[in-house]
Amino acid sequence: MSREWGAAKRLRMVSVALAVLLAACTTTSTTTSAGQAPTAESTEGSVRTDAVDAAADAARRVEVRMELATAYYGRGQYSTALEEIKRVLAADPKLGAAYNLRGLVYSAMKDDARAEDSFRRALQVDPRDADALQNYGWFTCQRQRYAEADTLFRQALNVPGYPQQARTLMTQGVCQARAGDLQQAEGSMTRAYELDPGNPAAAIQLAEVLFKRNELERARFYVRRVNTHPQYSNAQTLWLATRIEHRLGNRLGTQEFGNQLRTRFPQSREAVAFEQGRFDE
Repeated sequence: MSREWGAAKRLRMVSVALAVLLAACTTTSTTTSAGQAPTAESTEGSVRTDAVDAAADAARRVEVRMELATAYYGRGQYSTALEEIKRVLAADPKLGAAYNLRGLVYSAMKDDARAEDSFRRALQVDPRDADALQNYGWFTCQRQRYAEADTLFRQALNVPGYPQQARTLMTQGVCQARAGDLQQAEGSMTRAYELDPGNPAAAIQLAEVLFKRNELERARFYVRRVNTHPQYSNAQTLWLATRIEHRLGNRLGTQEFGNQLRTRFPQSREAVAFEQGRFDE
């Protein structure tokens, strides 16, 4: 989740370190190894080198703390993640990636007010931060603010060079489906799949939308691309395949996928629904 620190931030840290070291030099008398006073050129070169080293060390410490915060967030250790983010922002209060991550942490903690404030502060730092736009969009979608979410996703997709277009298109499609706009959802999901055809999540999300639109043969095509790989298939994908076959009137196919579901995931909600014949869930 962390982003590269910009050259401007590094230059700012270099300038601060340089000013401090120059001030120190005005009150400290130094000599060369030969016992002679250093020249202005040697002193200036030494200060410049020390300042660059200090700035690089500071930037590296910030980077490490961001990596730690991200790892703690991923493991669900939210309080510890917030402590690391606090230290990052103390060192660099204008680091948008830190606010973005803080928004994700607070969102996971169900602290909506602080999460929203964090996402907005990330976008104040950089209004074209595509990651922050994506995450804020999903935050608003989860709270059924669908129009606002769609706007944020579109802004993220319009950022030049944004490398996670497929992810945002898929998230946008999920949100559009939740809003009941299945036609728009299909378009977003199709574009996501075209950009990342090897992503099983993109195939399944597209198949789900096609199933809801009663495009059964097309839905069958995409879900089969996932279920033919056991490492990708799960209770959700097998249940979707079962419901597709049932709606198509294919009793053998329904039983085949239902049996796989019952054998591999006997305790799942989907397996229980199959046993009870609740195919419209």
